[in-house]
Amino acid sequence: MRTVAVVGTSLAGLRAAQELRAQGFDGRLVMIGAEPPYDRPPLSKDFLLGKVSADDIALAGQDDLDALAAEWHLGVRAEKLDCEGVTLGDGTTIAADGYVIATGALARTLDAARDLDGVHTLRTLEDAVALKQALAAGPSAVVVIGAGFIGAEVASACRLLGHEVNVIEAMPVPLAPVLGARMGAVCGELHAENDVRLIAGVPVAGFTGTGRVTGVRLADGREIRADLVVAGVGARPATGWLTGSGLAVDDGVLVDSGCVTANPRVIAVGDVARYRCPLRGVRVRAEHWTAAGDQPGVAVANLLAGSTVTHFARHGYFWSDQYGRRLQFAGVATEDVRIAEGDVASKRFVATYHRGDVLTGVFAIDSPRRFTRLRRALKSVGEPASAIDVGRALPGHRPSRMR
Repeated sequence: MRTVAVVGTSLAGLRAAQELRAQGFDGRLVMIGAEPPYDRPPLSKDFLLGKVSADDIALAGQDDLDALAAEWHLGVRAEKLDCEGVTLGDGTTIAADGYVIATGALARTLDAARDLDGVHTLRTLEDAVALKQALAAGPSAVVVIGAGFIGAEVASACRLLGHEVNVIEAMPVPLAPVLGARMGAVCGELHAENDVRLIAGVPVAGFTGTGRVTGVRLADGREIRADLVVAGVGARPATGWLTGSGLAVDDGVLVDSGCVTANPRVIAVGDVARYRCPLRGVRVRAEHWTAAGDQPGVAVANLLAGSTVTHFARHGYFWSDQYGRRLQFAGVATEDVRIAEGDVASKRFVATYHRGDVLTGVFAIDSPRRFTRLRRALKSVGEPASAIDVGRALPGHRPSRMR
């Protein structure tokens, strides 16, 4: 390969570029992205709270970027991919021998609030700057729609900044699809414990206000006052520009277990990739920082080899900071969840998920060391993690000795 074009310059795209150089690619490297590389997780936490600046969340220093010896096209989006190459919004077409699709995802918006000021989403640095400025205007009534991790983190930040906060969640239990009902309910309790009202099991029916939002109408007839609304209702993969490319797209770019499309010259990584997970046996689109950081090493190896020679087979992992607490999860949740250590009532514990004798997942609040030990005990699907494995992962374990 003489030229590789990386489309998308967030974490997955930058890591792909770094892997290309690390794995011996010394040809022309083209980086295409609407934004410079920066870290997104702090946007809903420390950035809103004023603890870090835009400079602090840069993913790499200028020396590191220069070391890539790349040709940068920033502030412009890819509009089309076809046999001629990648066509950019400014009309430039870049032909390459290999392509890395790392365009991530876009925040879902609420159509009913399209013409109202005061309704925000949070996905980009620009979004975070706008929300931060709105919150700085003074104490206000904030309604967060969606009690997923982003919504919960925003609610936490808003409360710490002194705002009145209501969180609306359509599902009866927040985070149930990810953590299961029992642990989702535990996370839901964090809101009430910090003077944030969680209204669960009731969808949003609409909004009030002319020109600017003044309230949120619920399906049960209630109306919640709102000076500011934050919609944390998920994200959709940024694949619109791939129409007509010939690539298979279905809730993301479809790739195999090595992040390779049906065309071996094209790989996809990060939030935009829907890969066949060897651990689950199904296609998965992992919107996690760790997946965006880890997938490029595998995908780039396959791109340079010209076929799938290695596979991405790692348990999903993510963390969330809410109300001064650290939440961590790895693996897959099941209905069989057990408290391995700690106390749920105090919100300091480690829980494990099981399928028969297989340990499938680990969840913890404010127990990072214990979580890490149990995370290491996670095995591939079909390989049991025995009581000995779990026991060894817990502090205080003393291995038996031969007599």
